Amino acid sequence: MVLLSFIVACDKTTHTPYNMTTPPGFVAMVIPPDNPTTMEGVALGKALFFDPILSADSSLSCSSCHLPERAFTDGRPVSLGVEGRIGSRNAPTLLNVGFYYKGLLWDGRAATLEEQSLHPITDSVEMAANWVHVLAKIRRHPDYPHLFRRAFGINPASVDSSHIAKALAQYQRTLISANALFDRKMRGEADFNEQQQRGWAIFNDASPVLPHSECAHCHADPLFTNLDFVNNGIDQVNTLEDFTDKGRGRITGNRYDFGAFRVPTLRNIALTAPYMHDGRFATLEEVIDHYNSGGHYAENLNPNIMPIKLSQEHKQDLLSFLHTLTDSTSLIH
Repeated sequence: MVLLSFIVACDKTTHTPYNMTTPPGFVAMVIPPDNPTTMEGVALGKALFFDPILSADSSLSCSSCHLPERAFTDGRPVSLGVEGRIGSRNAPTLLNVGFYYKGLLWDGRAATLEEQSLHPITDSVEMAANWVHVLAKIRRHPDYPHLFRRAFGINPASVDSSHIAKALAQYQRTLISANALFDRKMRGEADFNEQQQRGWAIFNDASPVLPHSECAHCHADPLFTNLDFVNNGIDQVNTLEDFTDKGRGRITGNRYDFGAFRVPTLRNIALTAPYMHDGRFATLEEVIDHYNSGGHYAENLNPNIMPIKLSQEHKQDLLSFLHTLTDSTSLIH
């Protein structure tokens, strides 16, 4: 690997700050004081992200479920782990994940990217590794000892899971998407066509003559998510206790969080099918039809979920706008 060879050739402890610019309109990224983003840390994190060395049998990498060309998702309803083990949830995009400050994963159980990065590695359904085995592979690898020394100034014997988590988190913070047609329009560099403009108005409830979709309440720009956890009415249940996957409620223990999941970002949504936490909807058309219907009632149904009665033309307008959120420049990493 050219990257590894270059770093090994320059093997010395240097920490070069990574120049990360916050896109217009985005809040500043919260970066832990003990894990500043550096060129060396990002290079190490990228190498680890695409390397199957972190899985039990060295068959699966982080990128196996987060493919750059699919906006860092995998195109499956639910992800597959080592030995083809079937997961229970859809792989969410990692683009702009560094800006998330209300917890990570579909249920918010990880508070930081550093914590989140460790979950898949030891999860029995995902990468199914144990740290003794992983660290032994890292320490005897021909390149990684040099990479860790450069990133953190430590010798191979001192490498532990926290350093792997920090490196992976540093890399993921660089996965920023903010150059879609929507962004260029907001910057005055491009224009929507008539259909896209109508779709924007429907999405934002911004026209007195077009129907309101209620979308922007939960999918607020610039992230196109409010990062909250909601029941969006995809499951029909008699009581809140009937949700098969309790979602956020499994973490909080609050019954009104049962069946609630993170509001996903709509950025690059045209590339991240299938949709919902369990990948039940194959197309964006199905997603729009669900919200158009108003979903299934439950005590904790988000109040913005209601029948909106879009015509077929209005659905196509909305779909056209959603395609303006595709940022092809963010797919090259």
